Amino acid sequence: MSVSVLPIHDADGVRTLTLNRPHRRNALDAELWEALRTALAAAGRDRSVRALVLTGAGGAFCSGAELPREVGAAHPLYLMRTLTDVALLLHELPVPTVAKVTGPAVGAGWNLALGCDLVVATPESTFSQIFARRGLSLDLGGSWLLPRLVGLQQAKRLALLAETVDAAQALALGLVTWVVDAGEVDAFVDDVTARLTAGPPVALAQTKALLNEGADRSLRDALASEARAQSVNFASADAPEAFAAFAHKRAPRFTGRWAVPGRTEDV
Repeated sequence: MSVSVLPIHDADGVRTLTLNRPHRRNALDAELWEALRTALAAAGRDRSVRALVLTGAGGAFCSGAELPREVGAAHPLYLMRTLTDVALLLHELPVPTVAKVTGPAVGAGWNLALGCDLVVATPESTFSQIFARRGLSLDLGGSWLLPRLVGLQQAKRLALLAETVDAAQALALGLVTWVVDAGEVDAFVDDVTARLTAGPPVALAQTKALLNEGADRSLRDALASEARAQSVNFASADAPEAFAAFAHKRAPRFTGRWAVPGRTEDV
């Protein structure tokens, strides 16, 4: 029986995808790319998923993409189409995403982590935009993500010099959200995802989309988008539930259900 290259685990509204090619430090080959594309698309359709964790097996996150080398292999253009699908699916996923990085995250592997909403690393984690050392340029959204996260100069430093940075440097640059000791990282991620899954799913989806879009929009555009999103939120049962919970000094129970006067049903 073959071992899955992308085991999927569901618990309490959290779906965990584990890159599982530890003998190759979880390098992304054609099979794993396709598994990622399928899994992310499925997570976006599944309303039981309230948060998604992406991690790697065997002490590494991901050592990057494996390019086909054998004679007669498919042209790399076809692989790049799959990469594009994965990057967009991850970016547009309507639930919060967390990258749990233990060990190296290199090239497309690092950009896969940066494509998540939050990144948790351990002190042993290392990061590199290794592309230039391989005679390649950035992919998997790196050219879009890096300047927005660290500014143009630091993005050029990371990309042109292909330096390896440790977890502390990545944290200082704003490329990691938290650095947590290896023995505590699982419990830490569990706590973060529990807080996310307890949140209002419709409102969190709207907020994520607004933040993702905001970097490319004028203030006028952002305000218009915020107004539309808030109208969606007010049409859900979660807003009145939050007010009621506050009034009664209890924790809110968010469901993401749609509500209009006299009628409440699933989205």
